[in-house]
Amino acid sequence: MADFDLELDASGLNCPLPILRAKKSLAKLEGGQVLHIIATDPGSVKDFEAFAKQTGNTLMESKEDGGKFYFLIKKS
Repeated sequence: MADFDLELDASGLNCPLPILRAKKSLAKLEGGQVLHIIATDPGSVKDFEAFAKQTGNTLMESKEDGGKFYFLIKKS
């Protein structure tokens, strides 16, 4: 797992809450900083892919481990 600047634990939250929380968290970061997100909603995989494309941020990593989903998003 790469280094990150801020972690967001969105476990137990369903769409669209993980995305909304990620949006708020990214607003706190400077360009080039990385947000690490932990989610349990299987739909969040597609959601974060779409979110990164729409916002111009970079989805650096997306992985699943034991029913949890981990994302690294780099702020553009």
